Amino acid sequence: MSKIAPSPTEHNTAACRSSRHTRVQHVIAADETSLAELEALLSTLPLCSTGRVFIEIPDDTACTDIAVPPRMVLTWLDRSRRSGAPGTGRGCASGEALSRAVIAWADEMLCDDGDATRIHLLGGYLGTADIVEHLTGVRGIAPAHIHTPPRYGLSSPR
Repeated sequence: MSKIAPSPTEHNTAACRSSRHTRVQHVIAADETSLAELEALLSTLPLCSTGRVFIEIPDDTACTDIAVPPRMVLTWLDRSRRSGAPGTGRGCASGEALSRAVIAWADEMLCDDGDATRIHLLGGYLGTADIVEHLTGVRGIAPAHIHTPPRYGLSSPR
């Protein structure tokens, strides 16, 4: 009896172990106000998902247990330990650390015009708007490929 190889896009234990399995990269951004949305999103991802999760928090007391797929990296961005805009002497404003981190990651990691990275931005409006502006204006990513809360009105209808 011959064994049928899993398809490159199928998601089950055998498929995810295959070297030919297509792994879509994710970049997910959230803040302390969107942790419930973040956990709901993460629970829908296959275990074989790869990518980065950035979470901006006011200080380290806001860290909590967040389960991410094993091939994803979780980065906590503590605003109390970061400075604001260079030369201002101000502290890091809400959304500022998140937008800087995601924009830097995108500039380094989104290299291919055919990139199938899935982008989910769940943080506050200001940081999310900055990220969307950079991704669409500088990186040339179609707004329809960026998932944001509908209440922000930042993404095009799918």
